[in-house]
Amino acid sequence: MKPPRSTLTPLELAIMKVVWKAGDATVRDVYQALQKKRQIAYTTVLTMMKILEEKGYLSKTMVDRAHVYAPVKPRQQVVGAMVKDFVDRVFDGASEGLLAHLARDNRLTDKQRQTVRQMLADMEEE
Repeated sequence: MKPPRSTLTPLELAIMKVVWKAGDATVRDVYQALQKKRQIAYTTVLTMMKILEEKGYLSKTMVDRAHVYAPVKPRQQVVGAMVKDFVDRVFDGASEGLLAHLARDNRLTDKQRQTVRQMLADMEEE
């Protein structure tokens, strides 16, 4: 049996984004937020939030007869783990491969390129 990946599925990530933004949320809150972007069943959201709780991404408390979910892991930690998993799987752990791909892809605007340059300069100063 393979160990669970740190990467969330697209739906799990969409749910986590709603909860991170809200700070805490009920299933109905998440369902209504997701409904604005896609058709999804309430029971699907409920099931996925239970799975996220089991995986340790959400905690659940009872408030006025409703379960309120809160993120257990901060967004930066989860996103960082997902990026690391992606780089490991796609670029064999070499982040320069990802950077080279992004630079060659020409999807970066001049402003984004300047931001990357500034981030690199800031890191060199540290």
